[in-house]
Amino acid sequence: MNKVILMGRLTADPELRQTQSGISSCRFTVAIDRRFADKNTGERQADFISCTAWRQTAEFVSRYFSKGSMICVEGSLRTGSYQDRNHPDVTHYTTDVFVDNVEFCGSKRESGNGGGSNYSAPQNNYNNNYQTPPQQAAPMQQPAQNNDSMSYGSLSDFEEILSDGDVPF
Repeated sequence: MNKVILMGRLTADPELRQTQSGISSCRFTVAIDRRFADKNTGERQADFISCTAWRQTAEFVSRYFSKGSMICVEGSLRTGSYQDRNHPDVTHYTTDVFVDNVEFCGSKRESGNGGGSNYSAPQNNYNNNYQTPPQQAAPMQQPAQNNDSMSYGSLSDFEEILSDGDVPF
């Protein structure tokens, strides 16, 4: 199984590009703090992980994440190698995360006016001409002696199971 889950901050704004066939790709680097601080200096070290996202995920990352944003990345490790142009006898090895899914993981304060990130929620451009069907009159039960504005529907559609022998599994 090859599965990676990372959480950290973007070191720079994501780079969105397109292949010659029009497929979007996005490269970015995530800085991830190590768990323990250095014994001598007391400083925490970080690992810098290269990530590549494709298609809709790439467009999502480039639109809603920027330098310093907290991000949670899920994907798989890919390794590769290439020959150095200046020194043909030198081989460079690479390790990247190919991203399957990303999620926001910063706080609301961080994404608001006082935070470091300046992204906004996606806008809904759908045609909302949906008409709700007329409601059938159903008896409503109010909680006893409670000032909540919440109301509960009828429980007559549910059947009480009295013993474990009646459970079908």
